[in-house]
Amino acid sequence: MSIVAGIDAGTQSLKVVIYDAAQRQLLASVSAPLELHSADDGSREQDPAAWVAAMGDCFGRIDPQLRLQVRALAVSGQQHGFVALDAAGQVLAPAKLWCDTSSSAECGQIMDAVGGAQRCIELAGNPILAGYTASKLPWTAKHRPDAYAKLAHILLPHDYLNFVLTGQYYCEHGDASGTGWLDVRTRQWSPQLLKATDPNRDLGQCLPPLVDADALFDIAPAMAARLGLAGTVKVGAGGGDNMMAAIGTGCVAPGKLAMSLGTSGTLFASSDVPVVDPAGAWAAFCSSSGGWLPLICTMNCTVATEQVARMFGFSSREGDAHIAATPPGADGLLMLPFLNGERTPDLPLGKGVLAGLDAHTMNASHFYRAAMEGATYALKYGFDAFVRAGMQFDRIVLTGGGCNSAAWRQMIADVFELPVEVPQQSEGAAFGAALQALWALQRSTGSEVSLAAVAAAHVTPAAAASATPDPARAAAYAAAYQRYLQHLHAVMPLYRG
Repeated sequence: MSIVAGIDAGTQSLKVVIYDAAQRQLLASVSAPLELHSADDGSREQDPAAWVAAMGDCFGRIDPQLRLQVRALAVSGQQHGFVALDAAGQVLAPAKLWCDTSSSAECGQIMDAVGGAQRCIELAGNPILAGYTASKLPWTAKHRPDAYAKLAHILLPHDYLNFVLTGQYYCEHGDASGTGWLDVRTRQWSPQLLKATDPNRDLGQCLPPLVDADALFDIAPAMAARLGLAGTVKVGAGGGDNMMAAIGTGCVAPGKLAMSLGTSGTLFASSDVPVVDPAGAWAAFCSSSGGWLPLICTMNCTVATEQVARMFGFSSREGDAHIAATPPGADGLLMLPFLNGERTPDLPLGKGVLAGLDAHTMNASHFYRAAMEGATYALKYGFDAFVRAGMQFDRIVLTGGGCNSAAWRQMIADVFELPVEVPQQSEGAAFGAALQALWALQRSTGSEVSLAAVAAAHVTPAAAASATPDPARAAAYAAAYQRYLQHLHAVMPLYRG
């Protein structure tokens, strides 16, 4: 029973890993690209059928004998998405994603309906921010009324893949808390926020039941056959990608800080109690391990560096050479990389800003460094809120595609003035899903092992990928970060509508 699989449906690709817990060995890791459909109104959408096809493609490229040995699996999925299904379980419209800002106006409408952002935090622990699932419902009612009229099931992306795998509707608390409807203190759907989203129907009837993090379900026979898996495979609760990355980086115990450098950037820490900020400076989410996960999210991370690399005709895999060719602070060139709007700071209508450009900095290397620094400073802006609240950390554990860059790892260490670690299993979300499946499988046989103990046993740092702060560079970045804050505060009024 030691072989488990993890599936991570991200924005740019879907990944599958297979892990042998007895041997502490990753046996397979494959991925398939996903297409993102964008529109000028801020829409960012994907076809849920593409996730299913990518999942089939990934499993199809794994050795058939290995697939038959998988005992359990779990799904990690991009948070905040909205998959609309009719009563027969058929998809009604493209899925609106976490980075979709077309419904930013609906965020304010929902909060106004309950008495404002502060009242929203009092009711559920979080304001309704750009990209959250809740705002996508009134947008759909307005722009896709036929689909909304037929709406019978509201699912998140990972819930939808669970439905495809098992034929059952269910949701766990971690991903549910990213909808904007979950009261994170009571871990139940908030009737007030559901009514504020649509006072004319009971949206609660469309939401799946909430299950515990160690829940297990039988795989549907047809899907087992399609994926080449045994009919006895169990499917776990899974969770949002940040919640699964917390497991995959070992950040399921208080005191550790994880940072994900993906299309979006996130900072998250484990807590045994709800951690709600009265001003909404961070997301007060539940975890997918039975606790809570205070989280900072920026909407522009590797998307910024990749866009610059594409613009200048090189691969981001070559980016470290451009960082090495330029000094910390990029000789005064500064980028606010708000290409998808921004959540931290809360500027859903924000746009990218380039400042300090001169003849010396008008080149690929300076632009690339400015993009990487800007994405890092946005995370530092969120980190400062954690620190002001009294949270303390002794290191940062990195995951996501950006952590493959040695230059970025060192930049994180220098900007945050903390040592940096990278787990040996770099696909933190997919690996976290596999570990959650392993834990649930063990619990189903009577074991009382904790998920923290499972993570501690299987998540080990890659020594060669560690980084420690350099005082000279840290001082240079500190000055550049102050310039970032000055420019940020200057442009905020321009993008607040």
